[in-house]
Amino acid sequence: MQFNKEVDASGLNCPLPILRCKKGLSDMAPEQVLKIIATDPGSVKDFKAFCVQTGHELLQLEEHDNSFTFYIKKRVI
Repeated sequence: MQFNKEVDASGLNCPLPILRCKKGLSDMAPEQVLKIIATDPGSVKDFKAFCVQTGHELLQLEEHDNSFTFYIKKRVI
């Protein structure tokens, strides 16, 4: 999947992956895609809830070994 920016939150526990995601999205244009990598198993439910609450779109979730990759499209303001 194509993306505009990547954030690596590997090794960080909740709430740091979400905070890194919010910071990454803050300087992106609407409809751009952020790729974020996390290793915290709780990040799966956290990112789903984050997208529901903020209106950003979780395009794809990939799981590889002990790593999770999320593709999040920034909402149109």
